[in-house]
Amino acid sequence: MSGNSQPQRKVRRQGPVTLRGTQIPATTADQRLLDRRGPSDWVHTDPWRVMRIQAEFVEGFGLLAELGIAVSVFGSARTPRDSAEYKMAERIAGELSHAGYAVITGGGPGIMEAANKGAAEAGGVSVGLGIELPMESGLNDYVNVGVEFRYFFVRKTVFVKYSQAFVVLPGGFGTLDELFESLTLVATNKITRFPIILVGSSYWSGLLGWLRETVQVEGNIYDSELDLFTVTDDPDEVVKIILEAHAEAGIAPPRPDTDGS
Repeated sequence: MSGNSQPQRKVRRQGPVTLRGTQIPATTADQRLLDRRGPSDWVHTDPWRVMRIQAEFVEGFGLLAELGIAVSVFGSARTPRDSAEYKMAERIAGELSHAGYAVITGGGPGIMEAANKGAAEAGGVSVGLGIELPMESGLNDYVNVGVEFRYFFVRKTVFVKYSQAFVVLPGGFGTLDELFESLTLVATNKITRFPIILVGSSYWSGLLGWLRETVQVEGNIYDSELDLFTVTDDPDEVVKIILEAHAEAGIAPPRPDTDGS
């Protein structure tokens, strides 16, 4: 049997470390940090974990310190390559790259891969912020600047710190988490307001109806907070909204592609 015919082994990246096969632990770093069940040895190990967390912040900040103006694109890791959503994410990222923006994703498959592909093939900066997960292994092949994190909260901080807009395509819990985190941070003035764009009106209609007809009616959000995001089905409008918002705020992409090449 040739070496190429052997079945591909499962791979886990833990920061700079690569593990395969039986060396992959049964739990993730986040799980071990947040799980209080079991013996009290966490009292002795958690202070040392702080050093690892600090190192992840240093690595992420150091890698992206000179990134320039960037837009994060979120969406499902399960989106097939032949789907309309995949093609939409690819086109949006390509147009953002032509406009001069770096494109940041979670570095995985699905919508993330599509956005990284669109950015890379347009000659732009394609960033992937990966995460240690049992069901995923490594960054997709279209990432040209990437880092893999152990801890979700570190990764989420880096997303917010280095993004000047969020584009949110159809996705699941992770996508919703990023969406509502960004809305919360803007609504509470924890970060300066930036464009948050939902792509796919039919996909988001149920959620938006619930926000308007239940959450807002019950007085749990202000009317103005429904204006913190925009919904569109047009990839060109996505880029237009971001460019106009940034122009109003005095922000300009560092290297606009005026000829669209």
